[in-house]
Amino acid sequence: MKDYRYILEPYNGLKTRHTCPNCNKKYEFTRYIDNQTGDYINFNVGICNRLIKCGYHNKPKQYLDNNNSTKSTFRRTYIKTAKPKSNADISFINSEIMRKSISSNNLNYFIKYLASLWDLEIAYYLAEKYNIGTSKYWKGATVFWQVDVKNNIRSGKIMLYNPTTGNRVKEPFNHITWVHKVLQLKRFNLEQCLFGEHLLLEDMNKPVAIVESEKTAIIASIYLPEFIWLACGSLNNLNEARTRVLKGRDVVLFPDLNCYNLWNDKIPKLTPFANYRTSTLLRDNATESEKHKGLDLADYLIKI
Repeated sequence: MKDYRYILEPYNGLKTRHTCPNCNKKYEFTRYIDNQTGDYINFNVGICNRLIKCGYHNKPKQYLDNNNSTKSTFRRTYIKTAKPKSNADISFINSEIMRKSISSNNLNYFIKYLASLWDLEIAYYLAEKYNIGTSKYWKGATVFWQVDVKNNIRSGKIMLYNPTTGNRVKEPFNHITWVHKVLQLKRFNLEQCLFGEHLLLEDMNKPVAIVESEKTAIIASIYLPEFIWLACGSLNNLNEARTRVLKGRDVVLFPDLNCYNLWNDKIPKLTPFANYRTSTLLRDNATESEKHKGLDLADYLIKI
């Protein structure tokens, strides 16, 4: 394996996500670090997580070239997004922690929102199906537990939603963190899997649909039950490593509006052992106003 000189800084809480030098959004910028020194290359060398709305990406090679670095400096330098982890390196959460979260009687704003779309019976059905838990970290917070096909609990993503609109709470800061961070588990090596991955074993022949957000996968599973609905969690999380579990499956990608080309272009980089196509449902049916808003599939399904 090659030694990688420059990598994107691994996520370790908000302290590792910075203000984007292009759009000035806080906690959205991931910087490149030098593996030899452990230092940032430069404050503006990195990528904005808002790929569609901002799209800023200043790569190490660009910075070195613009600052008259010699070719020999970069000749044996390689860049990647994260160091691959073997199964032995992956950390897991104790199942009892997830069980207590799922059985909690504390207020959960996201489940309350699901009940407003249908009723409590369906909301609790979805909570059980997708391992939706509750966290006391923020009042009404939700835990989206990531359980892989071997029923290992990778971790839980804690998020806060508005119980009326179903929108994420992003002010005065983006309310998102991880269970292993809240529990302060030391030397925890997070290797994410697809959200809902545990559902793959329920039907080996059923086609799979992948969306970006956990919320969208959960809601779409009611409207379009002919698919097993999974979520990758972010635009960047749709990659070869996370799609290996889809070997032999028929997979339909449902990108958010304005992301069709981005996801369709990813197909050659995903595991070659699955059959992919990209849905044009949103692209072909959305109005200009909806495209401007960047709606996702859940927004569209709820609307119609």
